[in-house]
Amino acid sequence: MSKLLILDGGMSRELLRLGAELKQPEWSALALINSPEIVRQVHDEFITAGSDVITTNSYALVPFHIGEERFWEEGAALIARSGQLAREAADACKDRKILVAGSLPPIFGSYEPQNFDPSRVQDYLTVLVENLDPYVDVWLGETLSLIAEGQAVRTAIAKTGKPFWISFTLADDAAQRSGASPKLRSGEAVEDAAQWAASSGANALLFNCSKPEVMGAAVDTAAAVIRRGGFNLEIGVYANAFEGEQGESAANEGLHATRDDLNDDAYSHFACSWVDAGATMVGGCCGIGAGHIHRLKRTLLHPSF
Repeated sequence: MSKLLILDGGMSRELLRLGAELKQPEWSALALINSPEIVRQVHDEFITAGSDVITTNSYALVPFHIGEERFWEEGAALIARSGQLAREAADACKDRKILVAGSLPPIFGSYEPQNFDPSRVQDYLTVLVENLDPYVDVWLGETLSLIAEGQAVRTAIAKTGKPFWISFTLADDAAQRSGASPKLRSGEAVEDAAQWAASSGANALLFNCSKPEVMGAAVDTAAAVIRRGGFNLEIGVYANAFEGEQGESAANEGLHATRDDLNDDAYSHFACSWVDAGATMVGGCCGIGAGHIHRLKRTLLHPSF
């Protein structure tokens, strides 16, 4: 990769900020149903802030959030709408190329590795891939808690011929923040995940939806695996701003509070450390908004700013 790629930030909190209704269990999918124009506005604001990549608002378009019946009746149309809105926003930017990443979420729930069902996962991923494919430049399997979820994404997108990125969410409890060897929320070692990603054909390995404090160790570990093996694999990070511990609550049980201390400057400081460790793709996840991305881009591209 010839330059640092700036990713976008979290969709849901920006939807709320701009006036969209969000409630569980539908969460960000509700905006696609009731106020798609605000979804488009979020994409536009991230592009204005400096994002080189915007991600489709398809994360919650799974039965875990919208229900089984609605998924099969309305899912395809909603997924296509999420792709179209992102594509229109990207194409409207005339001063630089904006990539659209097709979000492929954990089908059976965020932070829920124990619910992964290999016998059913392709049924749902196929619907996502088929309806996003006309609009996206790259696939992004994100917030994956175990390596098997990454493999499922790899299988689902294989026939499209498009590049794919895999992003794992990390355990970020007190032990991890105190320096324990980095691991996924499944308990699998980041080193093993990096080895798998390097051999999978993925173009990038990312870490997302975990506290900023645990990302550096994961980047260090992944970079070491890549160096030892001579692999051609980019590393990326987009952390969340969640307050407290998240591992014991499911993703659709309520609205997580966000940290007061993780302002634009503080997040940019973390981002600089990830880039120093080897990351070439940086953005934000839940609670990281357009303001964070604006500051992050100015800081990373103009270090003296």
